[in-house]
This record gives sequence, C-alpha cells and structure tokens, in this order.
Amino acid sequence: MAASISLTRPPAVAGTFYPGAHSQLAQVVDGYLRDAASRQEAGEVPKAIVAPHAGYVYSGAVAASAYTTLRSARDRVRRVVLLGPCHRVAVRGLATTSATAFETPLGPVRIDREGVERALQLPQVVVDDEAHAEEHSLEVHLPFLQRVLSDFGVVPFAVGAATAEQVAEVLELLWGGSETLIVVSSDLSHYYDYDTARRLDAATSRAIEALDATGLDEESACGRVPVRGLLVAAGRHGLEAETVDVRNSGDTAGPRDRVVGYGSWVFRGGSSELDAASDWEAGFDEILLDVARRSIARGGASSNAEVDPAAYPAPLRAVLSSFVTLRKNTALRGCIGSLEASLPLVQDVARNAWRAAYRDPRFAPVDAAERDDLTLHVSVLSPAASMSFESEADLLRQLRPGVDGLIVREGAAYATFLPDVWESLPEPREFLAHLKQKAGLRVDHWSSRIQVSRYTTRGIG
Repeated sequence: MAASISLTRPPAVAGTFYPGAHSQLAQVVDGYLRDAASRQEAGEVPKAIVAPHAGYVYSGAVAASAYTTLRSARDRVRRVVLLGPCHRVAVRGLATTSATAFETPLGPVRIDREGVERALQLPQVVVDDEAHAEEHSLEVHLPFLQRVLSDFGVVPFAVGAATAEQVAEVLELLWGGSETLIVVSSDLSHYYDYDTARRLDAATSRAIEALDATGLDEESACGRVPVRGLLVAAGRHGLEAETVDVRNSGDTAGPRDRVVGYGSWVFRGGSSELDAASDWEAGFDEILLDVARRSIARGGASSNAEVDPAAYPAPLRAVLSSFVTLRKNTALRGCIGSLEASLPLVQDVARNAWRAAYRDPRFAPVDAAERDDLTLHVSVLSPAASMSFESEADLLRQLRPGVDGLIVREGAAYATFLPDVWESLPEPREFLAHLKQKAGLRVDHWSSRIQVSRYTTRGIG
C-alpha cells in the first residue's frame, strides 16, 4: 500500500464531475431519475447493472436509466459491490480500501467492512487507499445509490490488471441474495468521431447482451476488465443482460468530432432453471450424492474441511446454495440448507448433508447403525430473483406451482418453501398462507413491506 487516507475518504470530484452542494446535487440526480422513470416501465429488480462514470452533464442521464430500475428495491438492497477501472494509479488485481466510509455532498456512504474482509481472503484483492483517493469511477455512482437506496453499505474495488476469472471469483464470493447489488462502472469508446463511436458501442452492446467476455477489447470500454468479470459470473448464474440506454457525448453535451460513449445495462434472473443448464453433465448428480454420503459417513464429530473444490468439475465449483433432505423409509430424518450462496456447490452440499444428519434441532443425531438406511435428496438452488408485484393478488398470479421455491421477508420475519412443498400445498393462496405462517406472520397478513424472491431447484436423488 503506497499511501493511506483518513478513516473517511473525502470526495475527489465533487464540484467538477457533479455538483458540490447537497441541495443542488440531490436536485440534479432526482431530475435524471424522474426523467428516466418516465421513459421506462417498472420491471424485475436487477441483480447487477453496468453504468457510466463521466461528468453528469455528459453521462448522468444514461446512468439514471440503469439506476431507475432499482427504485422498488430501496429498502431491500443492503450491500452494493461496486467495481470500476483505475484511472490514476496502477493496480495489480483488485484494490479495496481501509476506510470506513466514502463521503459525498449527500453524506457518508458506509463501507461494508464485513464484505471487504471476506474479499481480502482472495489473493487478487489488496488494500490500496491511494488507488481510491482520487479515483472518480466509483465516486460518481455514490450519489445515485444514495438517492435510490436506503440503508446500504458498499464493498468498493478499483480494478487494475486482473483476469475476468479473478473478478468473477470476487463477485461469486460476495454474490449473496436479493440484498446484494452489483454495480460495474464503465464508459465505452473514447475519442472517436460520432459515427465510429456508435458502431463500436453497438458492438460492445451486442457482446454484453450475449455475455461474451471475449468480445470486449481496449476499444470497447475503459472498464472492460470488471465488465468481463461480471459477464462470466452472470453466465454462471443464468442472468440475462438487457441494454437500457446507449448514447455518447455527442448526444448529450459535446461536439461530434471526438466523443466518448456511454451505456447502461441491467442483469436479471433470466432462464436460471438448473435442469436446463447446458453445462450440467451426466454424472454430476451422482457426484453430489456421493459428496453428501461421504460427509455424513465422517460422523457427528467431524468437519467438512476435507472437500476440495479444485478436485471437481467447474459447474460443481460454482458458488450455489443447496438443501439436503434425509429420509428413513418415508419419514423425514433431517433437512438443512442455505438460501444465500457463499461456498462452492460441492462444499455447500457437504456442509448441509452433515448438518442435516447431526445438527437438525428437530431430530436426534443420526447414529452409525442407521446411516445405510438413509435416503438422500439434494436440491441445488438457482440464484434467487426478487419479484415485483403491486398486491398479494398480483403476486399470486405470478407464482408457478411445482416450479417456484419462495422466500418471504418482512423485517425480522423470514421463511422459505422449496418447490417440493407444492406437492402438499398445490394452490398458490394456500402455499403463500402457510409460508407466511412459517415466517411468524398471520396467514391473512399483507403490507407494502413484504419482500418476495423466488428460485428454482434441481432435484437430485
């Protein structure tokens, strides 16, 4: 680390890239957001966005086209993983910060230290405060986040010399659920004439929509490295990219002989049903069942540290969540799972199998004599996608019996049903009522604060 900054990193480009006064900045950002909202219909909240980082007079309206899609997630998103390119300091890997907050004229933005410390477990992540001290690629996004979200923390990365896989590994580690948003900062082509820029930026847009990380080069985007990493991670999680706005400075506030391109993209749930995953090969199901059996065979005093993800095929190393259900004859003998993905799938299955056998509080631990009598079922969960709805009736109309696993949250109330539960509760209204009851809510309860996400599963065993 070449230099250090104070506990709170002060704004570096307030008054130049964007207004330096609180009231003026809030008014400008809100104006961009209102204009963008008037041109877009509300849709599913994205898991990730790509947006530009130039001065607001040039790219603010384009950035707002992405940020307005987050308006229904104001009280849902708690962590923002923010990545942008380095413009002033050379960095090897991804540079995060030792600061506890980044300041803007709108107030401090809390640094999510837990997320930072988790990322620092990876060798490609370093602390380099100098890389952040004057960097604008992250800072210009903070006022937009402050106006569209409520209580959130940021895990910031200034991305330098890194591979797409190294960036994707960081994103996988911090992927989380609907509480986590990924924001990648990038402008597009630089200093071409208007027509050339439009041609280059259109090619970049096609590559992003195709999740083609190899389709981005030095002419495509200054933030091509973090964008490439996002495209790799998005493909693994079954996300789909949608272009919401592509313009350049010749369209916004500059001449057309030498322009800079700007674009905004949103990444949503897409076709994430794991049964249709093209990279899920024959034999993977039995591998996971074997991992679960061997984890249980270690006994109640053992850990799962023996599972080495590097020994397994790439799809089984993806950061995904799972549930493991144990039955003896037809009776439930244990069921434990994870909703938020934080481990490679093989480790998650091993951990949940062991916990289902020895740590399910509803049952006595499995003893050695009955291990051979257990039937195992593994459910591999797709990433949860937040649902948008205007009423309970609207939500019920969107549910897919037999397909959707559902997560309901309101404040501290929280519960999920796997898709298997549809077998005993086949009607959407009954399914939702029992799920609310499981969360500690009344079956007839409804409020605007209820958050619902859905996922699909691949059933194994």
